[in-house]
Amino acid sequence: MAASCLRELRDKAGGLLAIDEARAPITLVLAEDGTIVDDEDYFLCLPANTKFVALAKNEKWSSKNLDGGTAWLSESMDEVDSAVEKWKQLARQLKNDLSNIILMSEDDLQVLIDVPCPDLAEELEQSQTQIQVLQDTLQQVLDRREEERQSRQLLELYLEALKNEDSILSKVAESETVPRKEMDVVDTGTSSTGILAKTALSDQILAALKEKPAPELCLDSQDLELVFKEDTEALALALSWDKQKAEALQQACDQELSKRLQQVQTLHSLRNTSKGKKTLPWGDWPIRTPQMPANH
Repeated sequence: MAASCLRELRDKAGGLLAIDEARAPITLVLAEDGTIVDDEDYFLCLPANTKFVALAKNEKWSSKNLDGGTAWLSESMDEVDSAVEKWKQLARQLKNDLSNIILMSEDDLQVLIDVPCPDLAEELEQSQTQIQVLQDTLQQVLDRREEERQSRQLLELYLEALKNEDSILSKVAESETVPRKEMDVVDTGTSSTGILAKTALSDQILAALKEKPAPELCLDSQDLELVFKEDTEALALALSWDKQKAEALQQACDQELSKRLQQVQTLHSLRNTSKGKKTLPWGDWPIRTPQMPANH
């Protein structure tokens, strides 16, 4: 995260970590020793790439946050409380804007579905009936992504079968018309002449890309953007794929990201038109399962 002043960094941290006004003010401390940074002159004297920890109200810095790497970004709490803080942070994102459902990963959706209804209702300050509607909607989004994944797998299998059939027929026709000749075997080697490119993607993202079918459906929007912007050769090397397959993956991630952002914009447009407000009022929720925008 880049910031030109202390206030800008504090505002960006609050938005990124979904720290609402009720948990303000945000205190920024140095990750290495917990030194509070509240002076603009001191902030400007710090070197580039300085690591900070953003603390909400009543939170305190602890040396347990230090791990010598960057895991403090996602594990700023004790291990015992990390799971609770995870779903609470996701819940605050929904409290700010329900359309964030569209941008979440499958893992994040499952985390919120697994939260006991009374606990989530208390965190969001809504009735259990409304929270049940919300969790049903989360499950619908998750189910729709799985259905889309299965549909893509079936299409890929069908296209692969057609390709194999055409290849077999072509070889049969060639063997019948062309006399067999002895061919010199030439070792062309490999085209990867010591590419040392490294990817900036996390091991978790790379594992999802390699192991899951239609991986773009399981990633959140931030990870989709990271994959799309990654160097294609570095991505292919990290996944042990050819460049063409890596390019196809990046195009799929770009299309999925564009689709989600378009859905969010559609929701905002409909909301502003029907309600004349920027946020969907929780109290106006109907007691039924809401429908998400259809995929086209």
